Amino acid sequence: MPETIYLRGEGGGIHAMDLPLPEPIEERLRKGMLQRVNQDGSLYTESDEASDAGKVPTPGQQVPGLPLTEPAKTANKPEWVGWAVVKGADPEEADGMTKADLIEKYGTPSPT
Repeated sequence: MPETIYLRGEGGGIHAMDLPLPEPIEERLRKGMLQRVNQDGSLYTESDEASDAGKVPTPGQQVPGLPLTEPAKTANKPEWVGWAVVKGADPEEADGMTKADLIEKYGTPSPT
């Protein structure tokens, strides 16, 4: 039986989703456009007792398969959008930027 999580959508509605998430939903979560919440809409926090397996955290926390460190320059744009959101960018603004702009604004400058 799949695990069910709750996500707050862009319009504020709470939606039950089974794991694993469909790629487009996972991408929107990674970009910070969706937020993981409890069933009642309160902010989701993972308890110390819960296993990390199969969990999808809120933006700014560890995302399965993504480190909390800056993505490689060769990483795909959604990873850079997620990194920009972690660094404080508005999710929609970050999604509207090019990958090169995201790297320039939120990446570590290359040593010269």
